[in-house]
Amino acid sequence: MSLIKALITPVTPFQQNAPILFCEDTKKCAFVDPGGDLDILLGAAKDNNLIPEKILLTHGHIDHAGGASELASMLSIEIEGPHKEDTFLLDSLESQGKMFGFQARNCIPNRWLQDGDEVTIGNETLQVYFCPGHTPGHIIFFHAESNLAAVGDVLFQGSIGRTDLPGGNHQDLINSITQKLWPLGEEVLFLPGHGPVSTFGQERQTNAFVADTVLAN
Repeated sequence: MSLIKALITPVTPFQQNAPILFCEDTKKCAFVDPGGDLDILLGAAKDNNLIPEKILLTHGHIDHAGGASELASMLSIEIEGPHKEDTFLLDSLESQGKMFGFQARNCIPNRWLQDGDEVTIGNETLQVYFCPGHTPGHIIFFHAESNLAAVGDVLFQGSIGRTDLPGGNHQDLINSITQKLWPLGEEVLFLPGHGPVSTFGQERQTNAFVADTVLAN
C-alpha cells in the first residue's frame, strides 16, 4: 500500500511549517502553504528526489500563502485551495508583505476548494474538509490510508488557531475542530501550521482549549 509522507520545513520569520507532502510510489509532491524561503523548500524537495506537482493552500494568511504565486510561476505548477471565502486575504498578500517587511505576491488559485472535494498527489487522493474559524475560508487536507492531516492553523499541539484576526470566529473554530477533525480518528497524526506535530487523540486529552474535559464544562 502506498502512503503519503511529509517533510516538515519551517519557513519565514513566523517559523511557519510548510509541509512537503509526497506520494511514496511516484515521488510526486505538493508544497503545502509555501509562505516564503522558497530556496529552502526547493532544496528539501531536491535533496529527497521529489517531483513538484502542485501547491496546496490551507488559508490565505501571508505566512502560509506569501510565496505561492512565485513558486507556481517558477515551477509551472498549479495552486489548489483554499476556500473562496479567503479571497480577500489572497488579494492583499502584497500589502501584508509590506507591513511585515518581506515580499509577497497576491494569489489567485487555479482551483478553489470546498468541503468534500478531493486533491491528488501522485497516485494518492486526499480529502478536503472546510474548517473555518481561524479564517473564513480555511480548509484541511486528510489522507485516510496514512492517518495524516495537514491542518494549517486550525489546531496546534496544546493550542488552537487565533480568531482575533479579520474574518476569525471562535465558535466556528471550535465547531471545525470537534465536528470535522475529531471524527477522523484519535490516531491521526496532524501537521500544524506552527510548532510540533501531534495526534488528535493527544489533543482530546491534553489541549487546554479543546480537550474533551474542557469542552464538557
